[in-house]
Amino acid sequence: MDKPLIQVKNLKKYFDTPSGYLHAVDDVTFNIEKGKTLGVVGESGCGKSTLGRLILNLIQPTEGEVLFDGQSVTGANHQQMKALRRQMQLIFQDPYASLNPRMTVSQAIAHPLKVNGILKNKADIERTVDELMETVGLASRYAFSYPHELDGGRRQRIGIARALSLNPSFIVCDEPVSALDVSIQAQILNLLMDLQDERGLTYMFITHNLSVVKHISDDIAVMYLGQCVEKTSSRELFKHPLHPYTKALLDSIPVPVLRKGARKKRAIAGELVSPINPPVGCRFAPRCPFASEKCTCQEVPLKEVEPGHFVKCVLF
Repeated sequence: MDKPLIQVKNLKKYFDTPSGYLHAVDDVTFNIEKGKTLGVVGESGCGKSTLGRLILNLIQPTEGEVLFDGQSVTGANHQQMKALRRQMQLIFQDPYASLNPRMTVSQAIAHPLKVNGILKNKADIERTVDELMETVGLASRYAFSYPHELDGGRRQRIGIARALSLNPSFIVCDEPVSALDVSIQAQILNLLMDLQDERGLTYMFITHNLSVVKHISDDIAVMYLGQCVEKTSSRELFKHPLHPYTKALLDSIPVPVLRKGARKKRAIAGELVSPINPPVGCRFAPRCPFASEKCTCQEVPLKEVEPGHFVKCVLF
């Protein structure tokens, strides 16, 4: 079996606050195979974006290790990290805030090429920018437009072209379609999937939209208050969810009901545990209908209960 492109081992990130340590990411472990997509889902504030930035070494972890193709990312020096950054890129959530308003479309896409010294000849840079714009579906007439002159979908295409400019093999997609209209979301998702097929890209796709993650992901990791509570293939997760939180998330997907007597959806009750110095045990226990004393008296490990299906719950 081939070595995974991304290996995350016991990754932790705690932020020091006046009230104590905020456990943003707490002991997360997983692998991402080459050419595959790992979807990361969960409520706002569960640590999805922090996890993405830790993998890219944009913020330093408290503990743990990240490996890219066998090479340590968390232990890399400045020169090693500069080389790794060409292979690991990020597509941001907000397609407007992530672009420099003073740069035209062509300048924004060309910027990584110039900073990394990939191309120095002006004609080569212009040709590469034209090719990238064509790749992401941006008409050449927008080359000298500014971000404020474009809609959200075209702005996000600029972000994708910019991420592709260094020809990376791994991209963290941090909710890249959440700020877009539904019809534009589908276009961007299809573009990302086509690029993956053409270039053999590996994605970590962060989202809170379960319909989106089902469409694009090979595997899915469900996060809750900084911890991974379930991880398995996309097909298996939607067919056979095990963790009560995963079931609650799936139960929250709105479905049109055209007949009387259909089963009503149940909202998740209870209060969130504070992520600052959280208590021992399952962090979902106060909101879980199956919680018992066993859930709060010991740490619950993430266990493989079926082949390729990991869950963090005392019920299994």
